[in-house]
Amino acid sequence: MRRFTFSGAVKTVGHVRSSSRGPLLQVVKTSIAAVLSWLVCNVLLDQPLPIFAAIAALLVVQPSVNQSLAKGLERSLGVILGVVLAYGAGLLFGSSSWIVLAIIVVALLLAWALQLTPGSANQIPISAMLVLAIGGGHNPQYSLERIIETIIGVIVALIVNFAIVPPVLLGPATTAVQRLASRVAATLDGLADALTTPTSGTQLSSMLAHARTLRPLQFSAAESVTRAEESLLLNPRGGRHRQRLARDRELLARLTVLVTRVLGMTRALHDHYDEHLPEEPMARSIATELTRAAHDLRLLAGPPIDKLDAAGKVATITSELPALTAPLVIAVPHPQHWVLIGSLMEDLRRVREEIIGGTTAD
Repeated sequence: MRRFTFSGAVKTVGHVRSSSRGPLLQVVKTSIAAVLSWLVCNVLLDQPLPIFAAIAALLVVQPSVNQSLAKGLERSLGVILGVVLAYGAGLLFGSSSWIVLAIIVVALLLAWALQLTPGSANQIPISAMLVLAIGGGHNPQYSLERIIETIIGVIVALIVNFAIVPPVLLGPATTAVQRLASRVAATLDGLADALTTPTSGTQLSSMLAHARTLRPLQFSAAESVTRAEESLLLNPRGGRHRQRLARDRELLARLTVLVTRVLGMTRALHDHYDEHLPEEPMARSIATELTRAAHDLRLLAGPPIDKLDAAGKVATITSELPALTAPLVIAVPHPQHWVLIGSLMEDLRRVREEIIGGTTAD
């Protein structure tokens, strides 16, 4: 029999906790929206317990205005369908307990048939259940007020989220992209070291494992950039930040190619390395270019905004530096190394293209 341990309990609790705490501003905005929705419904509808309005406000206030608008539409559609469904069932069958259970199943089937989003699909049975349970399923005025109440909550939440400093999530996106660039540059330096100094099999395996961590970093950076883009949609503060976001997006596109190339180079070195490789003249020349590429990549990851060109792309800054400017003089490698040297040369060519932002002659 499997025993329940304290460590297992800790892991279980960890699954219900976020890895980071959300901003306090989000808590404040949600609280304000819920309170204002409640008060507005008290005044306009003379409703002492406007639960639907408060629930709508709690759900609609999201990290971005665009997300709030989507949640507002989901919430409103779900409530309207749920209330109408409950009203029809109340007229036909009353509001007994079995009707409440049946309407939950019917509401879920209706949401499935209409291919609604999860937000709307969950809201239909919740709204229908609340209306029937409270006893207003047969009262058209009560049902209509619940719809109006929900719409008020949605509108108030949207206004609050729009008015109180909508967050711009560019900082995490820029940090994630720059972190990825730094790790790619470090990997290029590691490849250069392995080409010029004797490297053990254990070290090569460690290099490959380290290089494989670039892919999760790339996905994380892409998610951060996507969240930043969403935070600017319908955001009154978004205009002055779009140039910076364009820079991050352009740099991430380059880094995505570089990650693939760096992984290929590390895999080739791991599979074809031998103790005589550091003596190979072409290996030393490639190592020099890899070091220059790492140098330029670090600079590319941190230019100021005025380095963007007219199209919003990252301006080439390698032209100001000696790195990656002189073509390699191709020497015939030792027959034992020609597969590895050829593979590294092709990947190095693509790395150079991505860093300087143009194509090179073969």
